[in-house]
Amino acid sequence: MAAIQESANTRNSSEQSKAPKPRKTTAKKTTTRRKRVDAETAKVTKALSGMTGEVPAPTIEASAPGQFGRINVMDITPAEERGTYAPRVELGEPFEMTAQVFIEGRTKVGATAVVRNPRGRETMRRAMTCTNPGLDRWAVSVKCGEHSDLKPWEDGYAAVKRQLGEWTVTIEGWEDTYISWLRDARIKVQVNDDVDNALDSGAELLARWAVTADAKLSAQDRKTLQKAAETMADSSLSAEDRLAAGDNPQIAQLHDTHPLRDGLSPSQPQRFKVERPKSSFAAWYQFFPRSEGAYVDPNTGAIVQGTLQTALAGLDRAAAEGFDIVYLPPIFPIGTTNRKGRNNSLVAGPNDPGSPFGIGSELGGHDTVDPLLGTMDDFKAFVARAHELGLEIALDFALQCSPDHPWVKQHPNWFRHKPDGTIAFAENPPKKYQDIYPIDFNADMAGIEKEVERIMNLWIDAGVTIFRIDNPHTKPVRFWQDVIAAVTKKHPEVLFLAEAFTRPGMMRALSYVGFTQSHCYFPWRNTKEELAEYLPVTNGDDGYYQHNTFWPTTPDILTAYVRDNGIAGHCVRAVLAAMGSPSWGIYNGYELIENRQRPGFEEQIDNEKYEVKVRDWDQAKQFGVAEMLTALNKIRRNHPAALSYHNLTMLETSDPNILAFARHTPAELTGTGKADTLIVVVNLDGHNAHQSMVHIELADLGLPTNRPFKVRDELTGREFQWGWDNFVSLAPWADVAHIFSVQ
Repeated sequence: MAAIQESANTRNSSEQSKAPKPRKTTAKKTTTRRKRVDAETAKVTKALSGMTGEVPAPTIEASAPGQFGRINVMDITPAEERGTYAPRVELGEPFEMTAQVFIEGRTKVGATAVVRNPRGRETMRRAMTCTNPGLDRWAVSVKCGEHSDLKPWEDGYAAVKRQLGEWTVTIEGWEDTYISWLRDARIKVQVNDDVDNALDSGAELLARWAVTADAKLSAQDRKTLQKAAETMADSSLSAEDRLAAGDNPQIAQLHDTHPLRDGLSPSQPQRFKVERPKSSFAAWYQFFPRSEGAYVDPNTGAIVQGTLQTALAGLDRAAAEGFDIVYLPPIFPIGTTNRKGRNNSLVAGPNDPGSPFGIGSELGGHDTVDPLLGTMDDFKAFVARAHELGLEIALDFALQCSPDHPWVKQHPNWFRHKPDGTIAFAENPPKKYQDIYPIDFNADMAGIEKEVERIMNLWIDAGVTIFRIDNPHTKPVRFWQDVIAAVTKKHPEVLFLAEAFTRPGMMRALSYVGFTQSHCYFPWRNTKEELAEYLPVTNGDDGYYQHNTFWPTTPDILTAYVRDNGIAGHCVRAVLAAMGSPSWGIYNGYELIENRQRPGFEEQIDNEKYEVKVRDWDQAKQFGVAEMLTALNKIRRNHPAALSYHNLTMLETSDPNILAFARHTPAELTGTGKADTLIVVVNLDGHNAHQSMVHIELADLGLPTNRPFKVRDELTGREFQWGWDNFVSLAPWADVAHIFSVQ
């Protein structure tokens, strides 16, 4: 009895030790808590009075890193990389935790994931499921906080901001005394072996369960367990009736939701960096302001470029198509020395505007609006209109200069010089960028950091909330680490996108130091085999660090697939981008099927980087791509399953041109109380119809295994009955894809 009482004291004491500690503890609160613990211990002691069953597994404190508790908890994923870099998730984004949880011998165990916010308050507690008994692997999906679409300038964002920061998830292993007992008791009753001891032990277990605080039982649940214990202890009843008192759906439900957890063994809390809305789940739209509202002067035949005022039309278009973020290339003055002409030619014509990436002239540098576009007041009015439409403004920040940039004279040591004393222009052999001087960070990195921080704060004050960084992998990682830390300390709402097509190590390092999203190699993943390999990677553990944004095209990228597959190909790549990643983007002109390549290069001819585009947006209606983009963004907004980098499952298909995958979020994590499952089926061939069987492991997605279920095509509204194996037929002139939601 003393041992049992000691176990109860130990268990309740442990519950106090693992709970978040308040910053200030008064003597009154301590006395109240001690009285509560003593009362609980008294209830347990009374319930166990006279009982002589097995001693429950005690909680053994693990006071040092690496120490085991009574239950063994190991190999938690995701874990902090190198013990330093916490995995990153967006507020309310569902993600999966796994761990090895086991005990010696035949005893059964359970596992629970407990989520706590930055203030240590428990916000979620979910039972884990054993997914691989042979490897003792347990898994569960959780989320940190509730998803929000609030923007940093909107009313109510302060409540969102309070939820951001470092959250923790603790994996708690425990002895599943009830299941261990039930397994043996069923056998003993069936073969009539030592039945009284087995059932008396069960009665003791149920009585103890009824008064255990950790189970968080309601008064009615406690009565249910106490009555079951009394019935099981009644030796006048048959063994079958006694067992049935503790072996029925009602008790099983209590075990699922409020289990008796003996030997509770919490892991070290696993840290997660929880970031603001749109850090993961975002839809980008890029346009050049100088092309918005541009027209051909009927008298001279010259192109008159657009301004920030005429570019308001681009904001309206982006909002109408359902995008969240408008991304602008550099809007700073453009140099004249070595200015590039059309299609990157070395000699510019008298009317060539130059590349906006050749930044800086006598009119100013990175802190100045190009006068041809307008003034800083015009930019602020542009941002204000974007905010009215619910759009964020992302500004391209290319850390490079034209030969005319003020820095060239003010800070010549910021540039690399050749032995003859001249400044070296940028090169990526065989490519040459004669209109650009790259920054050299070796002489005065601290000075460059200070200047960049000043400039970014200037644009943030003007309303910019996101910076798209051009080629960050060509600058020191430490430089970005310092700059991002300084900027986000003052403006934690600011996000950074890395335009870095480079090696995996560099991509990961950039994510470690604060780049919340990244360009990636999606444009070159076009076959079924390539996509089937790539989608699980970008939507797997890599997604805790590198939030890949899928862009079908950019001003620098026009692949052969988009060139060769016409309208259908554009729609296919849009579906794959929008549904294959929580973050995706479109470069304008996509709606107009601008798909002519510059000979010998995977980029557009008549590239907008080097000239002003005059577009007739009324022509977009004949292609239907804009309608597809609008539909995709609506589907994404309406379905919680589209939110996460951690819920994608590839599906088996029988045709080499048909790709299928699913996204599934359980009911507890959707915010709607209903599970959400999307099934995406795409015909990758933009010219020919294909048929395929699509196989689904229904149980893996929480779908019915014993009956057909209804799916609705979110693109067309048509409904079908689906099950384990399903026939699809997709013709590019009719339907390039199905996006089914399970009804």
